[in-house]
Amino acid sequence: MLFTGTHIHKLDRKGRVSVPKRFRAALESETFAGIYLYESPKQVALEGCSESHMERIAASLDALDMFSDEADDLADTILGASHMLPFDGEGRIILPPELIEFAQITDQVAFVGRGRTFRIWNPDIYKPLQTASRTRTLNRGSTLKLGPFVAPAKPATHTPPSEEDAS
Repeated sequence: MLFTGTHIHKLDRKGRVSVPKRFRAALESETFAGIYLYESPKQVALEGCSESHMERIAASLDALDMFSDEADDLADTILGASHMLPFDGEGRIILPPELIEFAQITDQVAFVGRGRTFRIWNPDIYKPLQTASRTRTLNRGSTLKLGPFVAPAKPATHTPPSEEDAS
């Protein structure tokens, strides 16, 4: 599952927005037909992910000291404030008013891929931040060391039993 690109979509009066087709395709293998969203703890944006990624977040929280302030704060910020938003028949979700208000979204929504996750922004807020990120990257001369290639898992295929298997 990989979320890439920046996709601008209109938000209607009822808070509905179409999720980019590429994002929906990446989520097809999930048991929940929709997305998880919560307020970003670092940006005026919404953090979005799949159910399996949310399970990874929960497992990571389980690795923290139980009842520690850090575990409590992160659980409240992420799990306690997340919304499960199912797709409708047209591939849309309904953004709750509190998320629209937090992200200062008006009439358009920018879905921004971040690999295994994505963010939802007001495009007018995101554009200057994107430009600033690119400038910092160029000024730093940032590079990326690629990890080893891991071939994607192939879907299982059914092969009929051979005569040897039957005996």
